[in-house]
Amino acid sequence: MAIEVIKVDYRNPRHAKHMIELLDCYATDPMGGGVALSDYTAQNLVPALSKRPEAFSFLAYIGGQPAGLMNCFEGFSTFACKPLVNVHDVVVAQEYRRMGVSRALFDIAEQEAKNRGCCKLTLEVLQGNAIAQSAYENYGFKHYQLDPQLGNAMFWEKRL
Repeated sequence: MAIEVIKVDYRNPRHAKHMIELLDCYATDPMGGGVALSDYTAQNLVPALSKRPEAFSFLAYIGGQPAGLMNCFEGFSTFACKPLVNVHDVVVAQEYRRMGVSRALFDIAEQEAKNRGCCKLTLEVLQGNAIAQSAYENYGFKHYQLDPQLGNAMFWEKRL
Protein backbone atom coordinates (compact mmCIF):
# COMPACT_ATOMS: atom_id res chain seq x y z
CA MET A 1 0.00 0.00 0.00
CA ALA A 2 1.06 3.55 -0.66
CA ILE A 3 2.23 5.79 2.17
CA GLU A 4 0.87 9.33 2.17
CA VAL A 5 2.80 11.83 4.32
CA ILE A 6 1.33 15.23 5.08
CA LYS A 7 2.49 18.24 7.05
CA VAL A 8 0.26 18.65 10.08
CA ASP A 9 -2.09 21.58 10.34
CA TYR A 10 -2.29 21.96 14.13
CA ARG A 11 -5.70 23.64 13.75
CA ASN A 12 -7.17 20.63 11.97
CA PRO A 13 -9.11 18.50 14.52
CA ARG A 14 -8.51 15.29 12.53
CA HIS A 15 -4.76 15.90 12.46
CA ALA A 16 -4.80 16.72 16.18
CA LYS A 17 -6.70 13.52 17.01
CA HIS A 18 -4.31 11.37 14.99
CA MET A 19 -1.26 13.06 16.51
CA ILE A 20 -2.42 12.35 20.06
CA GLU A 21 -3.42 8.76 19.23
CA LEU A 22 -0.02 8.02 17.70
CA LEU A 23 1.96 9.83 20.37
CA ASP A 24 0.08 7.89 23.03
CA CYS A 25 1.05 4.66 21.20
CA TYR A 26 4.66 5.75 21.55
CA ALA A 27 4.28 6.82 25.18
CA THR A 28 2.79 3.46 26.19
CA ASP A 29 5.52 1.51 24.37
CA PRO A 30 8.50 0.49 26.54
CA MET A 31 10.73 2.69 24.34
CA GLY A 32 8.50 5.65 25.15
CA GLY A 33 8.44 5.04 28.90
CA GLY A 34 5.44 2.71 29.09
CA VAL A 35 3.03 5.31 30.50
CA ALA A 36 0.08 6.84 28.65
CA LEU A 37 0.00 10.55 27.97
CA SER A 38 -1.54 12.55 30.78
CA ASP A 39 -4.98 14.08 30.22
CA TYR A 40 -3.29 17.48 30.39
CA THR A 41 -0.86 16.61 27.59
CA ALA A 42 -3.53 14.98 25.44
CA GLN A 43 -5.72 18.08 25.70
CA ASN A 44 -3.04 20.76 25.46
CA LEU A 45 -0.17 19.49 23.31
CA VAL A 46 -1.49 20.34 19.86
CA PRO A 47 -2.66 23.87 20.84
CA ALA A 48 0.74 24.43 22.51
CA LEU A 49 2.60 23.29 19.38
CA SER A 50 0.47 25.60 17.24
CA LYS A 51 1.88 28.56 19.20
CA ARG A 52 5.49 27.59 18.50
CA PRO A 53 6.65 28.77 15.07
CA GLU A 54 9.69 26.48 15.26
CA ALA A 55 7.50 23.35 15.63
CA PHE A 56 6.28 21.25 12.73
CA SER A 57 4.96 17.71 12.44
CA PHE A 58 4.20 15.13 9.80
CA LEU A 59 1.58 12.39 9.73
CA ALA A 60 1.89 9.26 7.61
CA TYR A 61 -1.22 7.46 6.41
CA ILE A 62 -1.65 4.03 4.87
CA GLY A 63 -5.04 3.33 3.35
CA GLY A 64 -6.36 6.47 5.02
CA GLN A 65 -5.37 5.23 8.47
CA PRO A 66 -2.83 7.06 10.69
CA ALA A 67 0.36 4.98 10.59
CA GLY A 68 3.14 7.30 11.74
CA LEU A 69 4.03 10.63 13.27
CA MET A 70 7.13 12.78 13.42
CA ASN A 71 7.40 15.91 15.59
CA CYS A 72 10.24 18.30 14.77
CA PHE A 73 11.63 21.59 16.04
CA GLU A 74 13.89 24.02 14.27
CA GLY A 75 16.92 24.94 16.34
CA PHE A 76 20.23 26.58 15.56
CA SER A 77 23.83 25.40 15.24
CA THR A 78 26.17 28.08 16.55
CA PHE A 79 29.25 26.35 15.09
CA ALA A 80 27.70 26.22 11.58
CA CYS A 81 25.75 29.48 12.04
CA LYS A 82 22.78 27.81 10.39
CA PRO A 83 19.46 26.38 11.50
CA LEU A 84 19.04 22.68 12.24
CA VAL A 85 16.06 20.39 12.69
CA ASN A 86 15.71 18.26 15.79
CA VAL A 87 13.53 15.21 15.25
CA HIS A 88 11.90 14.96 18.66
CA ASP A 89 9.43 12.08 18.19
CA VAL A 90 9.28 9.29 15.64
CA VAL A 91 6.26 7.02 15.96
CA VAL A 92 5.14 4.13 13.79
CA ALA A 93 2.04 2.25 14.93
CA GLN A 94 2.78 -1.42 15.59
CA GLU A 95 0.66 -2.73 12.72
CA TYR A 96 2.49 -0.53 10.18
CA ARG A 97 6.08 -1.29 11.15
CA ARG A 98 8.49 -2.58 8.51
CA MET A 99 6.41 -0.99 5.74
CA GLY A 100 8.64 2.05 5.08
CA VAL A 101 6.67 4.53 7.20
CA SER A 102 9.66 5.90 9.12
CA ARG A 103 11.65 6.17 5.88
CA ALA A 104 8.85 8.23 4.33
CA LEU A 105 8.72 10.48 7.41
CA PHE A 106 12.50 10.99 7.42
CA ASP A 107 12.52 11.74 3.69
CA ILE A 108 9.99 14.54 4.07
CA ALA A 109 11.67 15.88 7.23
CA GLU A 110 15.01 16.00 5.42
CA GLN A 111 13.43 17.85 2.50
CA GLU A 112 11.81 20.33 4.91
CA ALA A 113 15.19 20.87 6.60
CA LYS A 114 16.87 21.50 3.25
CA ASN A 115 14.08 23.93 2.30
CA ARG A 116 14.77 25.80 5.56
CA GLY A 117 18.51 25.98 4.83
CA CYS A 118 19.38 23.69 7.73
CA CYS A 119 22.82 22.20 8.18
CA LYS A 120 21.71 18.94 9.83
CA LEU A 121 19.05 16.78 11.41
CA THR A 122 19.50 15.72 15.02
CA LEU A 123 17.70 13.22 17.22
CA GLU A 124 18.07 11.28 20.44
CA VAL A 125 17.59 7.55 20.90
CA LEU A 126 17.69 5.25 23.90
CA GLN A 127 20.86 3.23 24.23
CA GLY A 128 18.78 0.04 24.46
CA ASN A 129 16.68 0.74 21.34
CA ALA A 130 18.79 -1.23 18.87
CA ILE A 131 16.03 -1.40 16.25
CA ALA A 132 15.70 2.40 16.08
CA GLN A 133 19.48 2.86 16.13
CA SER A 134 19.84 0.52 13.18
CA ALA A 135 17.15 2.36 11.26
CA TYR A 136 18.72 5.75 12.03
CA GLU A 137 22.13 4.51 10.88
CA ASN A 138 20.51 3.32 7.64
CA TYR A 139 19.14 6.85 7.17
CA GLY A 140 22.65 8.28 7.56
CA PHE A 141 22.63 9.33 11.21
CA LYS A 142 25.69 8.68 13.32
CA HIS A 143 26.95 9.38 16.83
CA TYR A 144 27.93 12.99 17.32
CA GLN A 145 31.48 13.77 18.37
CA LEU A 146 33.85 16.66 17.85
CA ASP A 147 36.97 14.68 18.65
CA PRO A 148 37.12 10.86 18.77
CA GLN A 149 39.51 11.11 21.73
CA LEU A 150 36.75 12.78 23.77
CA GLY A 151 34.00 10.31 22.77
CA ASN A 152 30.39 10.73 21.73
CA ALA A 153 28.17 13.55 22.87
CA MET A 154 25.67 12.57 25.57
CA PHE A 155 22.13 13.82 26.05
CA TRP A 156 21.47 15.04 29.60
CA GLU A 157 18.51 16.69 31.25
CA LYS A 158 17.61 18.59 34.40
CA ARG A 159 13.90 18.48 35.16
CA LEU A 160 12.29 21.67 36.32
